[in-house]
Amino acid sequence: MSTDAPRLAGVIGWPISHSKSPILHNFWLKKYKITGHYIPIGLAAEELEKGIEALADLGFKGANVTVPYKEKILSMASNITDRAALIGAANTIMFKPDGSFRADNTDGYGFLKNIKQFAPDWQGSNGPVVVIGAGGASRAVVSALLDDGASEVRISNRTRHRAEILKDQFGAKVNVVDWSKLNQALDGAATIVNTTSLGMTGQPELKIRIDAAPKTALVTDIVYNPIKTELLRAAEDYGMRVVDGVGMLLHQAVPGFENWFDHRPEVESDVRNAVLSA
Repeated sequence: MSTDAPRLAGVIGWPISHSKSPILHNFWLKKYKITGHYIPIGLAAEELEKGIEALADLGFKGANVTVPYKEKILSMASNITDRAALIGAANTIMFKPDGSFRADNTDGYGFLKNIKQFAPDWQGSNGPVVVIGAGGASRAVVSALLDDGASEVRISNRTRHRAEILKDQFGAKVNVVDWSKLNQALDGAATIVNTTSLGMTGQPELKIRIDAAPKTALVTDIVYNPIKTELLRAAEDYGMRVVDGVGMLLHQAVPGFENWFDHRPEVESDVRNAVLSA
């Protein structure tokens, strides 16, 4: 590609129509007057490897990776960041001139930046953290919390075995709590994080007694559809600070955009409103 050709990036997944990333990145491209395009790329499993090779050949700078390929993409990368290796999944890739790519995970970064944008005095070290769920998002969240100084992370998951895997991976600061004892785990918590799909539009509600936690606890939900889940509504009604999941989506996109388009975007109300109104 010529040096003045539009820069290209996109998001890879299957299906891909649900992704809000094209709205987000193309908003920034327009705002900062950058000549480029960010494209949704649906690749079925059997098309993944050849599809990624084709993107490199077409001159793409990189891509985001969403379900179901966040783990698979690691085995295809020529280089993996430490945080992606620790989490066991990647959501961002950057192509090299030879067509190979580096894989990174920015979900934990986005999680922390989102909380600190709306609760600047919050720190992972404020006290015990309860993490609900033990999937890929939970791995990124737990890793970020420990990096931010959390001394105790209590993980509760419907399938205990998956939570035990996270404990084995992250060590003694992680404690597993039976799903049936989730409410007891809230006692003394400084932060509560829902990383499951419970509470998402079309999914069952997360059944939890939020009043079992101190009113001083901060509650956040990585779900952003709806923006204010029943968990956040209940916490807010109880007098707790809440942070919704939209900002995590926005902040996790920053490092990738900067790598692909050579400009670090700001997460401000205009881009949040654009994503929410789409």
